[in-house]
Amino acid sequence: MPQKTKAFYTFGPFTLDSQESVLTTQGERVPLTPKAFATLLVLVERSGHVIEKDEILKLVWPDTFVEEGTLAQNISTLRKALGDGTNGQTYIETIPRRGYRFVAPVKAETEERAAAIIPSNDSSPVSSSRFRMAAWTALILIALLGTGGYLSRGHLRRSAHLSTSRATLAVLPFENLSSAPDQQYFADGFTEEMIAQLGDLDPAKLAIIARVSAMQYKGAGKNARDIGQELGADYILQGSVTRDGDRVRITAQLIQTQDQTTLWARDYDRDVRDILLLQSEVATAIASEIKLKLSPEESARLAIPRSVDPNTYELYLKGRYFWNKRGEANFVTAIDYFQQAIANDPKYAPAYAGLADAYALLGSSPNPSIPRSEAMPRAKAAAMKALQFDESLADAHTSLAFVKMHYEWDWPGSQKEFQRALNLNPNYATAHEWYAFWFTAQGRTDQALEQLAYAQKADPLSLIIKADTAEILNYSGRYAESQKEAQKALDMDPNFLPAYLCLADVQVGTKNYQSAVTDLQKALSIVPDDSWTLARLGATYALAGERKKAETILQGMLRDSKNRGDLTMNIAQIYSVLGENDQALVYLEKAYEYREGGLILMNVRHEFQNLHSDPRFVDLTHRVGLPAPRR
Repeated sequence: MPQKTKAFYTFGPFTLDSQESVLTTQGERVPLTPKAFATLLVLVERSGHVIEKDEILKLVWPDTFVEEGTLAQNISTLRKALGDGTNGQTYIETIPRRGYRFVAPVKAETEERAAAIIPSNDSSPVSSSRFRMAAWTALILIALLGTGGYLSRGHLRRSAHLSTSRATLAVLPFENLSSAPDQQYFADGFTEEMIAQLGDLDPAKLAIIARVSAMQYKGAGKNARDIGQELGADYILQGSVTRDGDRVRITAQLIQTQDQTTLWARDYDRDVRDILLLQSEVATAIASEIKLKLSPEESARLAIPRSVDPNTYELYLKGRYFWNKRGEANFVTAIDYFQQAIANDPKYAPAYAGLADAYALLGSSPNPSIPRSEAMPRAKAAAMKALQFDESLADAHTSLAFVKMHYEWDWPGSQKEFQRALNLNPNYATAHEWYAFWFTAQGRTDQALEQLAYAQKADPLSLIIKADTAEILNYSGRYAESQKEAQKALDMDPNFLPAYLCLADVQVGTKNYQSAVTDLQKALSIVPDDSWTLARLGATYALAGERKKAETILQGMLRDSKNRGDLTMNIAQIYSVLGENDQALVYLEKAYEYREGGLILMNVRHEFQNLHSDPRFVDLTHRVGLPAPRR
């Protein structure tokens, strides 16, 4: 990363403070990750000059191997933050096959001058263009005030302000008003599909809160202002679904959370086979209300009338309903529904994407009913089939990326799919979350935490994302921060097992072994006989010098492993901490044969640190596609 000096730079309406690593515009801070800011600083400090890609990589990531794709992603992030025009090169120009050049006029300022700058007085061409656009927007809004009586002047001022930044929308669970209570899956499915539709609109201008966080407000009875504050949402979409045979009645309203103003409301009464067209109409209306500028492709996609066979769609929604409930039994049920949907319509891409998701998580579960060696290839085949019929499905790309990373250890192929998924839907929290583990496995925890920051913004109430953040902070040796994140999850759910595992890892990292034992015993009281908890407890006993207790747990796992391939990593952990390196490596080889997903983290797990200098362990990391372990 470039050396910070006491310098301020201005360009267009922006002011850059190099010492505080802050970019502001019109008095407001522009949110940037540390690496994105460092990239911008390199470009601004040498504005007008072409900087080779390799040079930027060395300056921003001096001690880490980073591929060009990561730099390209940073450039894309910066262009969105700066509000570049349609060609994406108002500020940052791409020099094909070479690098990038910052092309907007840049002026170095003193600290006093920087504090006094008023962005609207900047006379640069870019700023003038923005001012003209703002003026036209104001005239249009004034005209709307005359024709749209429901809009107040206060709302218009806030809308004009929000149009210059990234707004956030939460789609709350649509209420099931059907006479049959078993239609809940249809209401939940409609909610999820609206989240997906809106997430595809204009990610640079609109962020969508993910399903997990939104669903926690089902029946909560909270007002729009409180929900907006808790989720960081500027708008909420809420409504109800009434299903009567093949007819569906949808009521929907868009509310601005700041003042709880209803901006738009409408009722729809349609045949269920037109449900996708209805969703597109709602998405188009919201895009218009929030003043999103849709691409021609997106506008065309929303304008195309689409229909779906009611039975196929119903089976698909039931599959998603059970998949979202998680757990092995629910994955099996979801698979059955997705397969029925595909039997109804062999070209229905979303059902294949759902099938891929279900097989991927089932194959990664402890002791799955469908062997991992069968489930993961089936997940891959389903994802590829989904993309054959619809290449734009971000969830299918994400499932394919997961299989390539977690089962095939195809790191370039996995990264390509993650990046494609996030290009299609930058709001997709799961893609950010799983991509974080890609970076962690490759020894790039800073970038992993950047991905998790994106995931938390998209899904602020997700317990598992908080636990994943705590886990990766632990791998980085940032124990206090890890403990804080784990505690946040426990504050939301005192019985959330992964958070206790993270707390135990923090205690092990700080050598407070008895506290770690206490946390692990709490975890076992929640989920008795959980294999990962038992493995951690056995390893912790060994570290604490209680060898007999560690060996008791180990012997139990050895007995169970005769019929289970998923225990190999757990057994290897305990053997390693006990100092029985040969046996640890024997079971790591068994894990390799089983293609155990946990192997991708063997370089960062503390239990295997004493194996890092063993040539057999180094060879294994090489075969899995990991960097050489630190010694």
